[in-house]
Amino acid sequence: MEILSQRIQNLAESETLQMAKLSRELRAKGYDIIDMSLGEPDFETPKHIREAAKKAIDDGFTKYPPVSGYADLRQAISEKFNRENGFDFTPDQIVVSTGAKQSIANVMLVLVDPGDEVILPSPYWVSYREIIKLAQGKQVTIPSSVENNFKITPEQLEQAITPHTRVFCYSSPCNPTGTVYTRDELKAFAEVFARHPHVFIISDEIYEHISFRGKHESLAQFPELRDRVIVVNGVSKAYAMTGWRLGYIGAPQWIAKACDKMQGQITSGANSIAQRAALAALTSDQSETDKMRDAFHRRRDLILGLINEIPGLKPNKPEGAFYLFPDVSYYFDKSHDDHIILNADDLCRYLVYNASITTVTGQAFGAENCIRISYATSEEKIKEAMRRMKEALAKLK
Repeated sequence: MEILSQRIQNLAESETLQMAKLSRELRAKGYDIIDMSLGEPDFETPKHIREAAKKAIDDGFTKYPPVSGYADLRQAISEKFNRENGFDFTPDQIVVSTGAKQSIANVMLVLVDPGDEVILPSPYWVSYREIIKLAQGKQVTIPSSVENNFKITPEQLEQAITPHTRVFCYSSPCNPTGTVYTRDELKAFAEVFARHPHVFIISDEIYEHISFRGKHESLAQFPELRDRVIVVNGVSKAYAMTGWRLGYIGAPQWIAKACDKMQGQITSGANSIAQRAALAALTSDQSETDKMRDAFHRRRDLILGLINEIPGLKPNKPEGAFYLFPDVSYYFDKSHDDHIILNADDLCRYLVYNASITTVTGQAFGAENCIRISYATSEEKIKEAMRRMKEALAKLK
């Protein structure tokens, strides 16, 4: 008899990974699929980082590492925070994990008790929702729309906070919208949080280096929040190291210590070779990261221009990351042959089988009228994908 726990039955499969899996399966069957579902840079990990990993194997870094990460890597992360962000996290406030996803899960699980409220600005990254479920917290969503560039207001934030609020979790640059909050906007949020000292903030900054605005801004910069902000980052996006699975946090020491305890019972330390590669990434020349950011900026301009030529799609102008998140509700209640589009899920399926493009439904991100399109692919593929999309959507009547 197959009886699974209620915990796993309640957990949704990641919609982004579902679509990536479908893309691989269709390719294996010979279909010419353009995958615009996954948030994965198409660049190779820079050579000097790969060489550092090879050297680590030869140097014998093949034993269990410390749970929170090697001391020299945590020192490098501490220096990175100070140099690039002005954050004063000491090495014992750093925990290195198997990807930023685990970092977020660690923090949520050590802070949230059953029934505690966790505020998410919507749209939000798909895994926030499910990690809150695992922690048995209660999700509280603050809505936004393409009309206001998917940004929430301080007034909305104030109204969402209750005595039961435990955590506010956000990303900037944002996955899935590419929205980037300015310093003034974050300062206004900080003033709200200053009135509610019981609320902790998870600041997901994994797309920090893929920002088209210039200087990165964070809630962690405001002194009044210093003891309540947990900064999450990693090497996946900035250094094209998705498969290396290496994320980290800077946090108040008591939270970092609790995350070390949690991680010690689940995975222990992150992969030793990946840690040595991450050390090279953080301490070496950053010009390859700058080149990748500039390429994403060009791709943003390209895809935005092309998508604005498609009737009915309503995109915002992303200022970071590598996603477009257009409102597609214009196509709801339209059809072609036996395909009836009732919602964004239907539209994503239609694009797979009528345009050979994989995207992700906005339902997964808390925005049912939108779809997410990743432009972490070549300019040639972007042009072809948008050509196919325009042609397929024109058939819907």
